[in-house]
Amino acid sequence: MDLRKLKTLIDLVAESDIAELEVTEGEGKVRIVKSSAMPQNQMVMMHPQQMHQQMMPAATTAPVAAAPVAAAIPEGNIVKSPMVGTFYRSANPGSAPFVDIGKSINAGDTLCIIEAMKLLNEIESDFTGSIKQILVENGQPVEYGQPLFIIG
Repeated sequence: MDLRKLKTLIDLVAESDIAELEVTEGEGKVRIVKSSAMPQNQMVMMHPQQMHQQMMPAATTAPVAAAPVAAAIPEGNIVKSPMVGTFYRSANPGSAPFVDIGKSINAGDTLCIIEAMKLLNEIESDFTGSIKQILVENGQPVEYGQPLFIIG
């Protein structure tokens, strides 16, 4: 990615209410984060291996904390958000949701829509089964990799 594009992206983040922007171009990935903990407009460039290491949670040393976390892990296949955006359960505000708890689905069925940068992206299931849980409320912002559904 050339320097002019990076400068434009940094300016976009600085002048808007966007707190974080991640752009992937080819094998390069740029992540710009704006927060009070970091200097404004700090740019972080990472390789895919570094991204994986950063996303892995740190191991806890307290065995007492491990028991409640293990109990909270749901059983079934987890559908995660492939992008940052706004989660919608239906195509239109007045229409029925794509899926409800208990509904049987097949791989490839539409589960929800995530709006990102004014584009509506249909999220399809990779699994066949029934909806056990819906983990996100309609209209709620979601992050990349955030669990959305549990399919059993």
